[in-house]
Amino acid sequence: MSVPEMFSYIQGFLSADQEIREDIRKVVQVLEQTAREVLTLLQSVHQPTGFKEIPSKCQKARELFCTVRTHLGELKTKFPVDQMTFIREIINYKFHEHWRFVLQRLAFLAAFVVYLESESLVTREEVAQILGIEVVREKGFHLDVEDYLAGVLIMASELSRLAVNSVTAGDYSRPLRISNFINELDSGFRLLNLKNDPLRKRYDGLKYDVKKIEEVVYDLSIRGLAKEQEAGGDK
Repeated sequence: MSVPEMFSYIQGFLSADQEIREDIRKVVQVLEQTAREVLTLLQSVHQPTGFKEIPSKCQKARELFCTVRTHLGELKTKFPVDQMTFIREIINYKFHEHWRFVLQRLAFLAAFVVYLESESLVTREEVAQILGIEVVREKGFHLDVEDYLAGVLIMASELSRLAVNSVTAGDYSRPLRISNFINELDSGFRLLNLKNDPLRKRYDGLKYDVKKIEEVVYDLSIRGLAKEQEAGGDK
């Protein structure tokens, strides 16, 4: 093979990669738009009257996740299914950065919806089910552990904001429950040996969320509002 022929051959690979990147970019743009719609919908729970609308907002968010599953299904088709597993893994890793951010954002939104519904931590398997993707790497397009954890940490920041807005809305018990949840979350992350990477930096921000919520709880305790809320609940 001559030098010109060799580089023409290489150009074929580069052109094929560029086509895949462009296809992925188009799908990711649509996913980002849907994610913004879900976020806008859930942001209303921060309003003074938003707590009463939590069930309906979560239901509408669940419906939008059906659209998310459709778009993620389109993204899966961008990878050849007839190739060997390790080849698909190489492709998946190669283009992961194109959808990493939106997948983390979707994981956060799924985690936030589940928390609003049950005040519990969503599992990685539940997030994958909501998004319609896999958990096991060998099965194809999947939710990485790092992306799941990043989504959970984004949710922690959202809950710290919710704790503050709960006081404004006159719900003095919710910050106490959020505080307990975030402290358990912080304890869980302390068990992980996170390296110095973006996930570690995002985890470092969790301590500020813990502090912010503790200040809200402390202020409620000083004013006697927490005890007053508890007494009202006992009655």
